[in-house]
Amino acid sequence: MRARDEQGTAVIEFVWLAILLLVPLLYVVLTVFETQRAAYAASAAARSAGRAFVTSPDQASAYGRAQAAARLAYADQGLSDVPQVQITCSPSPRDCLTPGSVVRAEIRSSVDLPLLPAVFGSQTPAIRLQADHQAPYGTFREERP
Repeated sequence: MRARDEQGTAVIEFVWLAILLLVPLLYVVLTVFETQRAAYAASAAARSAGRAFVTSPDQASAYGRAQAAARLAYADQGLSDVPQVQITCSPSPRDCLTPGSVVRAEIRSSVDLPLLPAVFGSQTPAIRLQADHQAPYGTFREERP
C-alpha cells in the first residue's frame, strides 16, 4: 500500500487554525474598543454636564444645559445614543446654585455588543456604563438671584 502524499496540507491547516483563532480575537478587540469609546464618552459627558450646570445663569436652564453638554460629549465620540443624565445637589437639592453646594452629575448608558445578529430579537446583549462627576459651586462665589 502506498502512502498518501500530504504535501501542502500544512498550509491548509495553518489557514484554518488562523481563521478559527483570529476571528474570535478580532471580535473581542472590536468589543473592547467600542466599550472603551463609550466609557470615555460617559466620563466626558459627566464632567461636561457638571460644569455646564454649575456655570448656568439660573437653575431653571441648568438642567437643559447639562443634558445638551452630555449629548455633545457623546457626539464627539461618534455615538448617537442619548445618555441618561441625573443631577443631584447637596446640601440642599432645591438650591443647587448657592455658594458651598456640590452638584453631582451622573451619566448612565449602555453599549450594544457589536456584530450580533438579530437572532436575539430586540434585546441584544449590552454592557452598561455609568460615570459621575462632582462639581463644587464654590464657597466664595456671589449668590445668584
